[in-house]
Amino acid sequence: MTKYYDLIVLGAGITGLSVARQKLLDEPDCEILIIEKECKIGMHGSGRNSGVLHSGIYYPSDTLKAKFCAEGSKLMTNYCRKHNLPILQCGKVILPIKYEDESQVNLLYNRGMKNGALVEIISQKELNEIEPEASTMVQKALYSPNTSVVDPCKVLEKIQFELINAGVTILFNEKVKSANPDSSTIKTNKDNSFQYAHLVNCTGQHSDAVSKVFGVGEKYTILPFKGLYYGLHKNSNIQLNGLIYPVPDLNAPFLGIHSVKLIDGSTYFGPTAIPAFGRENYQGFKGVNIKDATSISYYLAKQYIGNKQGFRSYTHQEIHKIFKSEFLKSMQKLVPRISGNDLIVSQKVGIRAQLLDTKKGELVMDFLVERVDNTTHVLNAVSPAFTSAFSFAKYILNK
Repeated sequence: MTKYYDLIVLGAGITGLSVARQKLLDEPDCEILIIEKECKIGMHGSGRNSGVLHSGIYYPSDTLKAKFCAEGSKLMTNYCRKHNLPILQCGKVILPIKYEDESQVNLLYNRGMKNGALVEIISQKELNEIEPEASTMVQKALYSPNTSVVDPCKVLEKIQFELINAGVTILFNEKVKSANPDSSTIKTNKDNSFQYAHLVNCTGQHSDAVSKVFGVGEKYTILPFKGLYYGLHKNSNIQLNGLIYPVPDLNAPFLGIHSVKLIDGSTYFGPTAIPAFGRENYQGFKGVNIKDATSISYYLAKQYIGNKQGFRSYTHQEIHKIFKSEFLKSMQKLVPRISGNDLIVSQKVGIRAQLLDTKKGELVMDFLVERVDNTTHVLNAVSPAFTSAFSFAKYILNK
């Protein structure tokens, strides 16, 4: 039999769970089904997230990221405090690491102000008081005092608990294999059939492939980038109070290697943005298949040759960071006193599911949502998607 639901959500990451949560807030009596291909939540992007609640500094004011980041941060902060989930307001400094970054400091400050973020331009003296280990090339830096860190897995678990208590059905180890848009039905790998009034695709690293099952997003493909980290040795005398980021290359959708403070107080450095050859290629050759690897290699080569958005130079810069010595050099631009002995190899690793517009040959910089008939497809939901999840969910449902 084909069971009917008012809303079917594909993917139980932070975006999918937030969409289901918002739908219940809007319509408490609706029937909702969430389909998740893994055995539990948090196996991929959302669960491997650093937990930083960004304040909305980086993004042009006319972008979706700018519209949802600051509000999303406030909503997520309130949610964590309401439910006694751990949250650490540690603040963040953004440092110019070369002289040309001075103009970018002013640009980011103006963006932050327009986007509703609390942000200040501070002097080297003020920086020394906030982060004694940090240094800036141009005697000034940006300071975001409200930037916080949460435990992403505890957030996911709490939302899941609330949804199940409200009667939402979550099916694990199940994924869509085929769809019939005319009858609004889908069939899964377990031969289960479901009908929907509306369906939202929030499948992250697989969003492009799933959207194509519905005939949507044909010109897009996911390029996965692997984020590797080093940890701060427990015997290190380097102490960081909050988060330390470089002024990023605004032509690329990555923020550069930075410090990460987890909710338990431990400190990591990363992530890299190294092309991966599988959407779930976290270690070695795991998560790599020939079809995916061939497609990814083709588009990576095409981007490299075309060099749009400075892709070639960025690749040269990032690929060297697989070596500890080069990784260390990047960190020393932020924390000059750090040495190789302070860094330990970490098992922390993530995959950034970066969308590529194959027609334009460009990495998609903003969130991207496409609706066709009664299906909505979240095609690009990278950082700050975790921060923005609650505000972004409203947009997805309105879309």
